[in-house]
Amino acid sequence: MKFRVTIEPDEDGVFVAECAALPGCISQGKTREEAMANIRDAIQGYLASLKQHGEPIPGGITEEIVEVPV
Repeated sequence: MKFRVTIEPDEDGVFVAECAALPGCISQGKTREEAMANIRDAIQGYLASLKQHGEPIPGGITEEIVEVPV
């Protein structure tokens, strides 16, 4: 599955990664790469917890590109 993740540096220079489709699924890292690896682990743990508790797993992202004249 694919989930949209946002990564932003905080005021201390640490990269914070968040998956909005999974409320509370947030991680961080010293680098963007570390933050991505950590959020990937967090998402896997989140999904495993949902499965263990019989909760539905949210669908992954679906995107469309819309072209408009400018």
